[in-house]
Amino acid sequence: MTVLVPFDDSALSRTALERAREFAEYRGEDVVVLTLVPSDEEFAVERGWIEEGEDYDPEAVCDDFEEAVAALAPDATYRCEHPRTSDSMTATLIDDITRTIREVAADVSASIVFIGSENAGRVSTPVTSVGNPVSEDPRYDVHIVRHAE
Repeated sequence: MTVLVPFDDSALSRTALERAREFAEYRGEDVVVLTLVPSDEEFAVERGWIEEGEDYDPEAVCDDFEEAVAALAPDATYRCEHPRTSDSMTATLIDDITRTIREVAADVSASIVFIGSENAGRVSTPVTSVGNPVSEDPRYDVHIVRHAE
């Protein structure tokens, strides 16, 4: 089995990765760290990945996250995904990100997903959170990190 950690390099996601590594070591499981990098330049600016007006290269952002993960969890497997836009007229970027997390969780046979992001850490049900939709999938447990240590 595998422990999956969506990672955005926030303090909460770094804490989630640390806890996931400890859990995986205890259980003898692998750790997969997943970064979701949409093609949406505005999203990248909002997250502080690039400055307003700066050229946006999603692959370069993936490379930056991979370096951060390697420094924090050298034994983890790193994946960077670009969420596909849904055909649904009502789907949001958060929906696309959530769907991708769930797809990757199924792909790696995740036993537990450790979520630590600003939105998921506050409350797991707001529109901007992946916490609630990801936690609805019964194939894995979910650990939501609410406090960075």
